[in-house]
Amino acid sequence: MRVRVDLKVEDMPRHWYNVLADLPFKLDPPLDPKTKQPISPQALSAIFPEPLIEQEVSEQREIPIPEPVLKEYAVYRPTPLYRATYLEEYLQTPARIYYKYEGVSPTGSHKTNTALAQAYYNKISGTRRLVTETGAGQWGSALCYAGAKFGLTVNVFMVRISYEQKPMRKYLMRLFGGDVVPSPSDRTNFGRSLLEKNGEMPGSLGIAISEAIEVALSDPSTKYSLGSVLNHVLLHQTVIGLEIKKQLQLLNETPTIVLGCHGGGSNFAGTILPFIPDKLSGKNIRLIACEPTACPSLTKGRFEYDYGDTAGLTPLLKMYTLGKDFIPPKIHAGGLRYHGAAPIVSRLVKEGLVEAVAFDQEEVFDSARLFAKLEGIVPAPESSYAINGAIREALRAKEEKREEVIVFNLSGHGLFDLSAYVS
Repeated sequence: MRVRVDLKVEDMPRHWYNVLADLPFKLDPPLDPKTKQPISPQALSAIFPEPLIEQEVSEQREIPIPEPVLKEYAVYRPTPLYRATYLEEYLQTPARIYYKYEGVSPTGSHKTNTALAQAYYNKISGTRRLVTETGAGQWGSALCYAGAKFGLTVNVFMVRISYEQKPMRKYLMRLFGGDVVPSPSDRTNFGRSLLEKNGEMPGSLGIAISEAIEVALSDPSTKYSLGSVLNHVLLHQTVIGLEIKKQLQLLNETPTIVLGCHGGGSNFAGTILPFIPDKLSGKNIRLIACEPTACPSLTKGRFEYDYGDTAGLTPLLKMYTLGKDFIPPKIHAGGLRYHGAAPIVSRLVKEGLVEAVAFDQEEVFDSARLFAKLEGIVPAPESSYAINGAIREALRAKEEKREEVIVFNLSGHGLFDLSAYVS
C-alpha cells in the first residue's frame, strides 16, 4: 500500500531556515550594474521593498513567518510526503523512495510559497503593483494568486515559447486578475528592440526579467518580484525541506540522497538547504541537482559574475552561468530555461557540498510517463528531471545491492502541460 505522511497544520514550520547562518564561507556580494562595486541596499530599494532586502542580506538562522502568510500557507500546507511503493516495486530496487508533493498548492506548484511571502511584504511596504517574469507559468500564476490575496495588481511577462505552448497557465493568471503578455513584448523599449530584429524570437527568462525590471524602474509604486535565484526567494522555499525532515522523523527514516530539479534554484534549494547542516556535520547524505542538458548551467556553465537578465539591468551575481545572452532550446520544461543559477546553490556546488547532473528531455519524459502510470500523479515537466534522477539512483542501488533512502521534491503537477506528453 502507498504510504502517505501528513503533518497537522500546527506542525507547519513557523520560521524559514536561513542557510547563510551555517555556511563555512561568505557569498561573494552582488555588484551594482553601473559601478561594478558591491551594491548598496539603497540601490536595491528601486526594485524591492525593504523587508525583502533585509532578508536578502540577513544571516539570522531563523526568520519568523508572519501570521498573515501562515494563514495563507494553511490553505495547502503542510504538503504530503509519499513513499513511491509502486515505483519501487516496478524497479525492484532495495532503495526506499519518497517524494514531497508540492502540486497540492492553489496554483499547482511550490512557487506559491514565496509568492505569498513576497506579496505580503510588498503590501505592508506600500507597493501597489508587482511586475515579474515567468517561464512555464508556474511562477506567474502563483504571484497572480498571491496578488489577489493581498490586493496587489500583477503584470507578468511570460517567455513567448511557453506562452504559446502552455495556454492554460495564462488563463489561470487571468483568472486571478493578473495581466500576462508574451515576452519579448511591445510594452517595453527592450522588448520592442528585440522584436524589430526578430519578430519570431522564442524569448528567454533573461529577456522577460529585463522587461519586468524596466517597468518597475519606471514607476515608484511598482516593485519587481522574482520567483527564483535570490537569497530571500530560496529562504521562503525552505518550508519544503523543513517539513520533509519532520515527516521522515515520523517514519524513523534518515535520507541518504535528496534530489530536486534545477532551473534557477528555488525548489531545489528549498528542498535541500535544511539538510546542509547534516552534510556539514559529516552525515552520509548526497544532495543532487537535476537539470536539462539543453540548459546546463551547473554542469556546463562558468562560475563567475554575470547579470541575471539579458539587458544587464540586474545586479551582477557570482554564479554558474551560460552567459546572459544564452537563448535555450524550446524544451517543455520552461521553468528550467534559465542561463544562471542561484548564488547559494552555485557556491554549494563549487565547494563540493552539492552535486549536479544533466539529463536529456527524451529520457526524462520516459520517466515522467512511467511515474504517472505507477504513482497516479502527472508530474510537471520540470519535476520530471528529479524523478529521472531518483530512478537512476534507485537502479544504481539495485545494481550495487545496497539500501538507500531517496527523497525528491515533486515540485508541481503537469495537468497544464499535457501537450508535452503527446508522443
